[in-house]
Amino acid sequence: MKKGFTLLEMIIVVTIVSILFILSVPNIQKVLGIVNEKGCDALVKVVDSAILEYRLAYDRDPNSVSDLINEGLMSDVQRTCEDGRTISIYNGQAQAN
Repeated sequence: MKKGFTLLEMIIVVTIVSILFILSVPNIQKVLGIVNEKGCDALVKVVDSAILEYRLAYDRDPNSVSDLINEGLMSDVQRTCEDGRTISIYNGQAQAN
């Protein structure tokens, strides 16, 4: 007598695994959205720090993020969040749009 799985047992296992996968995908997407949002919030704080450093060095607020990049206070990569929002300066504060 050969030991192994029957076709019915394999279909049941594949069905259970598929259902578990389908149930977990929305949660994974939700977590990724939260991670991107928190990452962008952190980037805004980094740019706020660069604005403060610029203010201390030049005794005025920068006109744009480009001023911070040109002075070497932040890199060009920090201009955009992972979710595609761009960082801008409004009333001396960084914000993600």
